Amino acid sequence: MFFVDTLDIEGLGNRSYLTGGARGAVVIDPPRDLDRVIAAAARRGVSIAYVAETHVHNDYVSGGLELARVTGAAYVVPASAQVSFARIPVADGDTARVDEHLVLRAVATPGHTPHHTSYVLEEDGRAVAAFTGGSLLIGTVGRPDLVEPRLTERLARAQHASAHRLAAELDDEVPVLPTHGFGSFCSSSQAEGDATTIGKERATNEALTTDVDLFVERMLAGLDDVPAYYAHMGPVNAAGPDPIDLTPPEPADAEQIARRLAAGEWVVDLRGRIAFAEGHVAGSFNFEGEGALATYLAWLIPWGRPVTLLADAPARIAEAQRELARVGIDRPAAAATGDPAAWVRDGEQLASFPRARFTDLVRARGRGEEPVVLDVRRRSERAAGYIEGSVHIPVHELRSRVGDVPDGTVWVHCAGGMRAAIAASLLDAAGRDVVAVDDGLDAAGAAGLNITHA
Repeated sequence: MFFVDTLDIEGLGNRSYLTGGARGAVVIDPPRDLDRVIAAAARRGVSIAYVAETHVHNDYVSGGLELARVTGAAYVVPASAQVSFARIPVADGDTARVDEHLVLRAVATPGHTPHHTSYVLEEDGRAVAAFTGGSLLIGTVGRPDLVEPRLTERLARAQHASAHRLAAELDDEVPVLPTHGFGSFCSSSQAEGDATTIGKERATNEALTTDVDLFVERMLAGLDDVPAYYAHMGPVNAAGPDPIDLTPPEPADAEQIARRLAAGEWVVDLRGRIAFAEGHVAGSFNFEGEGALATYLAWLIPWGRPVTLLADAPARIAEAQRELARVGIDRPAAAATGDPAAWVRDGEQLASFPRARFTDLVRARGRGEEPVVLDVRRRSERAAGYIEGSVHIPVHELRSRVGDVPDGTVWVHCAGGMRAAIAASLLDAAGRDVVAVDDGLDAAGAAGLNITHA
């Protein structure tokens, strides 16, 4: 009998897989914090014989090279991937015996990248699972625009063909186990649900129900912004990532925090947005530890800028450090925990700003105030409807476009509150008067605000 253990990479919207039999196993698209993988294999009592990459990843740093080194496993990477380290090159149709009754078969599925390869697990010659990486996802496919703009349409057509190949070769009951699609920006659209099969995808996936020209047209029209840090992930993975270092960062006191801020370094407060708004170090930024920390911090921070982390407790620092290492922010410069009052020097006060709901915005306008309403959602979100008269600057552009925000008190909102909190902290650090709208956008219309469409 075979097994498949799913390792969710929370915050990034990805999954890795440990699969095998009684003794041997293979890991598909491992995360950088490989201790989780090793622990999963230990619980199963299996030896990791192979580590397999579906492609050179653009959205996170792979732990594959280091996992193969520490376990002695063979490191399998698509043959046409341009990498700078020794690996077992795999091409379409190549097989590897994982356990007595289990064979892993490579299936070339270009589209997400030119070299993308899926892996089909076969038990006694029968396909029992398809690890589809960034190819066939749940209800969608991986985006084709992360490699080279001139290749995007060609890769979109290849993605359509690859989905059809998988559907043609595999039976309806075969589980589809993708790496992307659970919130990852590597997905061309967001997946619904967390499990699927070839049969379900055959019936519902647009790549399998739409002709290639219409599919490509719709896909290219729907592609969203690409996180800026993606530009660094591919080269890091192709060169061979360094081993992860999760030892605790240097402790920071109030004097050091002040010096780092003065030097232009980033000080990131991981507390919840309510606590941050009530009192924080002036100049610090709020990226909630419970939100999509790695994605948005890596997206916004100037690449390579030192970062100091602030949190209520050491455990939150450790969790954040793990998340950030997955996207190449390897070592926090320093960290501080405990009472925020201890993060500022004697005689200095914590900064603060108000929070509100959309009903408060209506009341403010009723009093004759004329606040600037700033929408920091992505363009695709705004196209579905926005508050009439609002200014639009996506949160990932705000740091470089603060000067584009009109004068006045800024009421900043997103779809639910998390990104508005990030934006409010950026504006507060820039010296603007800001109100963070902590509300769902659906409440805006209910409050009496006019919602319009482009």
